[in-house]
Amino acid sequence: MTESRPTVVFANFLSDLAVDLNEGQILTQWAQQAPRKAWLLRPGDMFVTPVPLSREFLRYVYELTGVPPESVAVIEVPPAGSVPLARAVREAGLVEHVRALAGDRGAALLPTALDASAISFARDIGVAVHPYPTVEAAEAALRMTMLLNTKTGFRKTAEHLGMRLPPGRVCPRPQTDDVARELLREYERIVVKPDRSAGGHGMRFVSRDDVRGGAVLPLDTVGGPEGMWVVEECLNVAESVSIQLEVTTSATHALFSGAMRTAHGSFTGYASPLPLSCAHVADELKEWGTALGRHLADHGYAGPFGLDALVDVDGVVYASESNIRRTATTTPHTMVTRLTAGSAEPHPAWSVAKGWTRSPMDFDGALARLRASRLAFDSDRGEGVILYADAPPDGRSWRYAVIARSADDVEEQEATLAEVFEFEDG
Repeated sequence: MTESRPTVVFANFLSDLAVDLNEGQILTQWAQQAPRKAWLLRPGDMFVTPVPLSREFLRYVYELTGVPPESVAVIEVPPAGSVPLARAVREAGLVEHVRALAGDRGAALLPTALDASAISFARDIGVAVHPYPTVEAAEAALRMTMLLNTKTGFRKTAEHLGMRLPPGRVCPRPQTDDVARELLREYERIVVKPDRSAGGHGMRFVSRDDVRGGAVLPLDTVGGPEGMWVVEECLNVAESVSIQLEVTTSATHALFSGAMRTAHGSFTGYASPLPLSCAHVADELKEWGTALGRHLADHGYAGPFGLDALVDVDGVVYASESNIRRTATTTPHTMVTRLTAGSAEPHPAWSVAKGWTRSPMDFDGALARLRASRLAFDSDRGEGVILYADAPPDGRSWRYAVIARSADDVEEQEATLAEVFEFEDG
């Protein structure tokens, strides 16, 4: 993005790129994170969001980024159920409003997910899709984007590119039971993944104990989307890691890497850089990510993507999936880079996470606690805690980011925050 080219920040979390649209409940939950996209706004930009943003949060973002409030437009789209954001905009009668705001200034749509609905919406309002020169160029990349956001598409491509993968099989949904039982003869535990899923959603973990004596597999009693699934060995994992990269017209650039925080296979947070315990996998991650970036570029893709991997207890890294879109860490990293530009520490450590307070707070109340404890992000020091996703609907499940000089400092600030906010797990 450049400041001279206005951007339509399009928070289309409800997309069939990451999961099946029938998985409406999880998509609606993910859409609650849309406010974090406000950190991308620059003068002249527009923000199309599926959830409302509080005035207090927007004021906070504008103060830290230095964006004049009157220089941006925020379009809040009324709820329309589990449908793509573009459809919700149409049903709300807001297409002409967005088109008028985009005007003829050469604006570009910046979707969270590059999907068919976003491309169609870009055509509707007469803008290109960032970072592509034309809507047609973005559309040409769609087939590969959709393919590599599937588990089966990734496994096939990763094998072709020479990445190390957990042993496993690809099969249609009706065959998962037989394939799972077969693999359990060889491995103590397996994991079963629907083809299109994100953040660990829909994964099932099964052990040999689950099938002793002819017991019914947990897979038999839990539904899931039809189509292809992946069944693979469940590794003895020490760390879940990722590298985020960007494909440009000239090359693939590594942006950052780090460790994912997970619970039962689901994403709960992230810390960058990689911890010392698995820093040795950085070069291999970069090698795999760069190869994947070249493959994407060859098929017309441009923009950010992530490669996830697992480091086992022996220190060996295995590629697990690719996310060919803006991920849960792309915008926070942009925010960190933006807020620390010109600070003494050019590559700060940072984290994003979520904590549950014992009692509800509004945004101003939470910010007051941060400031009173001197934890609030300080632009002069280039470190501190940021409430990067507005007040949660329940007033308790707060998402936050921490920026500090080192990983140890990040952990220290998180521990203090847990005390100040009285997190239930703190």
